[in-house]
Amino acid sequence: MLLENALAHYYPQVQEALRTLLGNSGSSEFTPGVDLPELTPAVREYLSASELRHTRMGQYRGKDLSLLDLTRNPGTMTTKTFASLVIVARAVRHIQSTGERVTIVTPSSANKAVAMRDAVLRAITAGLVTPDQLNVAVVVPAGSVHKIRASELLTDPHLRARNPIAVYRGEVAGTVKTIARNMIDKHGEALEKSAKTNLWYTLQLENYLAADVVRALAEAEFFPPATDGPRLHVHAVSSAYGLLGHAYGRERFGGPGLPSRYFLVQHLGAPDMVISLYHDGEFDTAHLPAYSYEAESGHYVQRESPHFPAVTFDPRETLDPTFYTRTPVTSPRMNSLIHNQGGGGVVVSLAECLERFGQVRSLLGAAGVPIAANPTALREWSLVMAVTGILNAIDRDLVPEDDIVVHGSGCYSVGDFDEVTLRDMHEVGTDDDSLRNVVLEATAL
Repeated sequence: MLLENALAHYYPQVQEALRTLLGNSGSSEFTPGVDLPELTPAVREYLSASELRHTRMGQYRGKDLSLLDLTRNPGTMTTKTFASLVIVARAVRHIQSTGERVTIVTPSSANKAVAMRDAVLRAITAGLVTPDQLNVAVVVPAGSVHKIRASELLTDPHLRARNPIAVYRGEVAGTVKTIARNMIDKHGEALEKSAKTNLWYTLQLENYLAADVVRALAEAEFFPPATDGPRLHVHAVSSAYGLLGHAYGRERFGGPGLPSRYFLVQHLGAPDMVISLYHDGEFDTAHLPAYSYEAESGHYVQRESPHFPAVTFDPRETLDPTFYTRTPVTSPRMNSLIHNQGGGGVVVSLAECLERFGQVRSLLGAAGVPIAANPTALREWSLVMAVTGILNAIDRDLVPEDDIVVHGSGCYSVGDFDEVTLRDMHEVGTDDDSLRNVVLEATAL
């Protein structure tokens, strides 16, 4: 099943979700409202990057595995496309209705920044707004620089100046959220007055829930679950926005079959949601199993918990910096869904992903998703993580469900895009002025 323009196909439902989720927000800071622009041919073309596909991967130990591929926009190759297109569409509607300018400010581990930049460029290219009416400033940690991709927002001098990429070199990647939030809180009002623009901080769960309802809507229309057994949805997660969006779509618009079950896959660098799921909502890393070094294999090993890697090169490794959120506020909601409806979670290691790499590559290849033969070429591990995680969980008898859908949220390698270097970025720190100065310079143009 291929759905070429999911957001246009489900435009009324996405609009309804926005109004229900955000219609009475009561926020004192700027938002562009909840309305989307009229679905003109230009808007349809803008939204055309929201392609999704569902296909079988095959069987593993009697379990039917399928893939919901959300990575089909070549400008991002991640599921962040969907929410970013909806966010920017709301900004477009505000600009067209009022004539006011909008500047989006987004902290990100990388993929959201890429998707927001792609959506802004698509809106400009489609003629929905001009480069002087809409721009975006993103803040990313230095560890994610290799994931940022070049586009006209970098190669065109005016677009480059209007749409800066800021980078933070500190040790804690999640600090980019604090930097962006503090800048808006301390300098937002003054910046808006001096630059004559509206600053919009878009890191809000509801912005993502509204877009991700298309997952549940497409499932209900094109690949519904059987009525006599539960379906398990698997996702590599940092905050699980995608699964929460699917669950909200089921809740709001209904769907056939039994209630959906959800399975979280994380890595050792940010395992908080899995820890919380199995330890009464606590995020304390003291709940991690104790690893011991095994000289013969060169691995660290543990046999206490089937929900954590059996082997790892380093108990503190960061497998992929995309997943950087600690103590996510979404955990209680996800815990409740899993405890009430079913599911679970595991944490995977690089060693486990490498051990299964050929097997995972074969399964994904059967589903039409090519994976580089050399794992060192991968720049985004989330899809490999998700498949590795569910295969481990099946082997460990953690998965009673026979119908399993893996949400393909991101997959790209060296050569899939032109990279951006640190020289193309503006370095910022935790002080009050560095990001302010970057945004002021971009918006004053």
